[in-house]
Parts: sequence; structure tokens; C-alpha cells
Amino acid sequence: MRTARACVDVATVWTSPDAPREVDAPAVADNPDVAAWLVCLDTELHRGLHGRTLTQLLAGEPVTVVEEAGDWLRVAAPWQPNPADGDAGYVGWVRRAHLEDNEAATPRPPIGPISQDRAAVLEEARTLVGVRYLWGGLSPAGLDCSGLVHYSYRQAGVIVPRDASAQADAAKAVDLASVRAGDLYFFARDDGSVFHVGFVTGENVMLHAPEAGGLIEDAPLAPERLATLVAAGRFLADP
Repeated sequence: MRTARACVDVATVWTSPDAPREVDAPAVADNPDVAAWLVCLDTELHRGLHGRTLTQLLAGEPVTVVEEAGDWLRVAAPWQPNPADGDAGYVGWVRRAHLEDNEAATPRPPIGPISQDRAAVLEEARTLVGVRYLWGGLSPAGLDCSGLVHYSYRQAGVIVPRDASAQADAAKAVDLASVRAGDLYFFARDDGSVFHVGFVTGENVMLHAPEAGGLIEDAPLAPERLATLVAAGRFLADP
């Protein structure tokens, strides 16, 4: 299998080549414009991304090409672990125009601009307060809840799983009564499946990407959110 890398600032990964709608044209243009795309999406259209978008690739991010179909490539993203897709990383479809051949045979882990400690990661996340929620988003133009966590850790050169449920499984468990700033809160449905994650900034206070139509915020947990809080976790130990 050959390797490639993202050659645009943000390349959206789709569930299939026919997943994009007409309104998604800015995201699949040869030179994608995520900001223009977001302007086109009201809350209903945004919710329509469920089952269409999976994640995003950032400029220079390596992938393994597993299938080709015309203008589209099915790729695996090793920097975005996803247990459902095995060890290869997140798997989905990307426009061929958004990728270029990668000379490096073995993708190396990213080198982030910030130090590898929870305080630095949390401060990185704080810079994203006010950014719009985007299902599958993984860039400062728009992020979903687990994308905020994954992106912030990647800036420290730390790779964590892409999705909230996998992040909950991979993180070191922390008692809810013993959380510290920079830890993660996890939220689950009645069946136990984790569906949301955010950074702890205080007791029952969280920095997170809330939902479609919302903005990343640092705020106390609303009663309905608190009712689904089930666990806390930590990726980086104290210095």
C-alpha cells in the first residue's frame, strides 16, 4: 500500500464518495474552505453531517491509501487511532485533490509546538474557546468534542484516540472526586456508551465543544449534562 499526506490545510474524511451534499461543496473543492462551509450550515444542515463526515486531516498528516475510486481515495489515518478500524487508524474517503504522495515510507508521530504536560494542553484548548462546533471537525475552524481533545493533545505531540468512547477506554481512570484541571470528563448514555468528553477546568466545570450550533465554551455543567457524567480520565501524569 502506498502512503500519502494531506496537501491542503484541512481535508475532510467522509463515509463514502457520495456522502457530500450540494451544501458541502466548499469542503470538497480542490482548495477546501472550511470557514465558508460553516457559513452554509444551519443547525439542521449541520446535524445532517451525522453519517456523512468522520474526521479531518490536517496539512502534512500522513495516511495509507487502501482503495482508489476515481477522484476519491479510501485512506487510513495512523495519527488518529480508532479501535473500530484496527491498528491502521481512522478509515474513510478523501478527495484525491486533497492528498499528495508521501516520500516517508513509515509515518512518524507528530512533533507538537507545546510541552507534554496537562497544563500546556489545557491552555491550548483554552485558545479554542468560541470556535464553532463541527461534527467530525479537527481544526481551529471547527471542532467536535473529541476532536477538541485530540487536537489539543496533538499540539503537544501526543497521540490520543479520535473518538470519545475510545478516549475513555485509553485514558487512565481518575476518581470523579479527585479530578484536576486538564483531566477529562466522560459522559454516557443509559446503555453505558460514552458520547461526550471535555476538559476539566474546575469541580463540575468543563471546557468542551457542546453540540451542533454551539461554540466551544468553558462553563459549569448543566443539570442535564451532569446527570450523564460517568467517569474521568487522564492522559499525562503529573510532572
